[in-house]
Amino acid sequence: MRQASDILDREEIKRFIPHRDPFLWLDKVIEISDERIVAQKHIDPELDLFSGHYPGNPVLPGVIQCEAAFQAGAVLLARIAEMGESQVPVVTRQQNTQFRRMVRPGDTLEIEVTLTEKLGSAYFLKGKVSVDGKTTARLEFACTAVDADQNR
Repeated sequence: MRQASDILDREEIKRFIPHRDPFLWLDKVIEISDERIVAQKHIDPELDLFSGHYPGNPVLPGVIQCEAAFQAGAVLLARIAEMGESQVPVVTRQQNTQFRRMVRPGDTLEIEVTLTEKLGSAYFLKGKVSVDGKTTARLEFACTAVDADQNR
């Protein structure tokens, strides 16, 4: 079992979740326990999405901040939940989402996700995304495990 001080790099993260470039929104995990994960993602100024969101005034879409929290939550759940080898955690609900500040090219996200409750096969989590200690987004979401090939 990993201790809170262990760190996961991108290659280790990819062992826990199926996400890959260009849609892997975690660079490293800097803290992980049975109830909490803290990860980071540097926002590359050369990301293609900045050419259209918004030209001349680039802003990281809020939905990407949410996705980073979802992926951090998936790493946490893959580590602690009893899932089959072919199962992946999937978001089933999102609520109480608030965007507080804009995220700009070159910023580094700190993504903190906490498991708040488990009911049967449902996991309820809270996420907070920050840049330089200032909250940019907060959200609550739920996940459950599904077979990776269920929707094929």
